[in-house]
Amino acid sequence: MRFAPVRFERCFTRIVAPLISTAVLGLSSLTAQAGQVLFYQDFENPTGFRNDGQDVNIYKGVNQLYGSQFAQTHTVETLYLKGTSAFGHGYSDPSGKGGGYAIGMQHNYEDDWLGMAFSVGSNAYLNVKVDISSIDVSGFGCPCLPVNGLVPVFRFTLYDNPSGKSGLGDGTILDFKDITGTASPQAVFDWTEAVLPLSAQGSTNGNVILRIDLLSGKYAAFDNLQIAASDVAGDVGRVPEPGAFSLAALGLGMLYRRRWLQGKENG
Repeated sequence: MRFAPVRFERCFTRIVAPLISTAVLGLSSLTAQAGQVLFYQDFENPTGFRNDGQDVNIYKGVNQLYGSQFAQTHTVETLYLKGTSAFGHGYSDPSGKGGGYAIGMQHNYEDDWLGMAFSVGSNAYLNVKVDISSIDVSGFGCPCLPVNGLVPVFRFTLYDNPSGKSGLGDGTILDFKDITGTASPQAVFDWTEAVLPLSAQGSTNGNVILRIDLLSGKYAAFDNLQIAASDVAGDVGRVPEPGAFSLAALGLGMLYRRRWLQGKENG
């Protein structure tokens, strides 16, 4: 039986193309139902990272390494978890959740802050998902912690921001939540994951600023920061997996090509 390419192209148009459209609509539906992800950063790809010693980049700010999303006070370090210099042997991350890099903050000598401006629109919450850990630096004025570490406490504060400008937050406080981690040895990461629903219902026009501040623990780190706007408390949305739909489309395309070639051989 002759398998005509033209006839199969019609089959592709009638059968395969609608399947792709259905997949796209399905993904769109999932996105619409989930919280709107406003920010996601695992800090794994800093631009121009330089180890300034002790597995720390201290002389470049967070924005220089990761873009222009942040406002910051003082240094706010980027820690290199795969190095060999910190404490003479490098950092240890038994769970592996920190990957290659994490953000370090201090509060005892210099009170480091980070601020991020967002618009939540008409959504009731700005939800935050993050990992935190006690950790120390073996240079640049530290070690700051005892050998067995200290319990870190981070505060995430949501400010009203009618102007929509970037900053650290100095208006009306809409909500705040604290995260308490665990004490771990100076060079060992022990991550605590938290999801924080911050109410934005009192905002003037949906514009807000999120301030990140280490309250206690002298020095600590955070990583894997995901922020979403939603009407559901704690809904941090879903970060699309790179290439998931592309792989499906590629598979369908390969199927079409294989059958088209088979048609030519049979013809």
